[in-house]
Amino acid sequence: MTGSPEAATICRDCLAQSPRASRRCQACGSPRVLAHPELGRLPIAHVDCDAFYAAVEKRDNPALRDRPVIIGGGKRGVVSTCCYIARTFGVRSAMPMFKALPLCPDAVVIKPDMAKYARVGREIREMMLALTPLVEPLSIDEAFLDLAGTDLLHGASPALTLARFAARAEREIGVTVSVGLSYCKFLAKTASDLDKPRGFAIIGRAEALAFLAPRPVGSIWGVGAVGARRLEADGFATIGDLQRAGEADMFRKYGAEGGRLWRLARGIDARPVTPERDGKNVSAETTFEHDLADLESLTRKLWLLSEKVSGRLKAQEIAGRTVTLKLKTADFRLRTRARALNEPTQLARRIFEAARELLAKEATGPSFRLIGVGLADLSPAVEADHGDLVDTGVGKIKATEAAIDALRAKFGKAAVVSGIAFGTAGKREGR
Repeated sequence: MTGSPEAATICRDCLAQSPRASRRCQACGSPRVLAHPELGRLPIAHVDCDAFYAAVEKRDNPALRDRPVIIGGGKRGVVSTCCYIARTFGVRSAMPMFKALPLCPDAVVIKPDMAKYARVGREIREMMLALTPLVEPLSIDEAFLDLAGTDLLHGASPALTLARFAARAEREIGVTVSVGLSYCKFLAKTASDLDKPRGFAIIGRAEALAFLAPRPVGSIWGVGAVGARRLEADGFATIGDLQRAGEADMFRKYGAEGGRLWRLARGIDARPVTPERDGKNVSAETTFEHDLADLESLTRKLWLLSEKVSGRLKAQEIAGRTVTLKLKTADFRLRTRARALNEPTQLARRIFEAARELLAKEATGPSFRLIGVGLADLSPAVEADHGDLVDTGVGKIKATEAAIDALRAKFGKAAVVSGIAFGTAGKREGR
C-alpha cells in the first residue's frame, strides 16, 4: 500500500495506514499513531538518535537497561551524555561530573568509546542513505534528510518511510531515534526535540506561525543563552515578538543575523539539505557567558575547541585540509576566516596553530560573543599528517597526541590537560 495525502494516520508500531483519523491504530490498537493534515506532503526530516552514547552502551550490556547511565570522565570531567533515567535526576550533557554524581549517586559511569559510537553511527548513516541520497549529517548521531520525490522508490510517503526507518533502527541496530518532519530544516529540527525519546513530531506549513509564536527566542536554532538575553533586553522575549518586527528594523539592529532571525521566526528557511561531500565541515563552537575581547582568553577557548574537533575527526577516521575560524561579534556580526594547510590533518595542535594565526589578526579590539573552529575539504585519515621536508615535527605531534588520547580513553578527559587551556604557556605552548 503506498503512502498518499489521503492517508489520515500511520501506526508507528505495525506501520498500518488508515484513511480515518483515530487516536489508536485500527489494526493493532497501538496509541503511537501519526496523524496530521499534511502527513503525506512534508519531505524534510531531522533524525536524532536518543541519548546515543548511552543507548549504545545499554544495547551492548543489557544489565544496564534499567540503570541510570552517564557517559563521561572522572570527577573532574564532564557529562558527555546520559540516559533518560539519569535525566530524571537532573543530570544533563556538559554538566561537570562533580555536580552530576551527587544528583544521581547510583549512576553507572562509563568512559566514552568514540570509535564504537562512530561505527554504530556509520551503520545508521548507511540506513539513511538507503532512503535518499540527500542526507546531511550534523554529527555521528543526527542528520537532515530530504525525501522529496521518493514516494515511487519506496512505495510510501516520506512519513511512512521514516516510520519504517525508525522501527528498523530500533530492531536491527538496537538504538532508538526521534524524527522531526516538516517542510524546512529549521522546523524539522525543532520538531525532532518535541517528543523524545522514540518521538515522531510533525510541523506543517499551515500551523508554523502559530506554533512558533509563543516559543522563547532561545529556541531558535543558533541563539544561545547570551543572545537570548540580549534579544529579551531589546523586547524580543518570544518568537511572536520577532514575527511582529519589521524586516528592515531587524537588519538595522542586528545585521545579517537580524535577517536570519526575522525569516526563521516566520518559518522561512530555504536552506537545502546538502549531502556530505568534500566541502563538508567538521566543527565546534561555543557562545560565551560574557563577551570576550582579550587574545589570551580567546586563545584558551580556541584550544579547547581544536581538541574537540580533533576528537571528532579521529572518531570518524577522517581529516581536513582547510581550517576555518568563526567569530561572532557582540552585535551579532559574523566573521569567518580560512586557511588551507599543506596537507590534511586531524591533529589538535595543527588545527589550533592555523586557527590561532587567524585569530591574532581579528582579536584587535572588538568583543566577541562566540568563537568556533572547523575543518573542511575532508578526506580519509590515511591521507593526513605525513609531514614533509619543511614540516618535520608532525611525527612527534602525532605520537604525543596518540599517547594523550590513550591516557584520556583510559583515565578520562581530565587525565591530561594542556597548559594552553589554563593560559600558562607562552608562544610555543607545550602539553
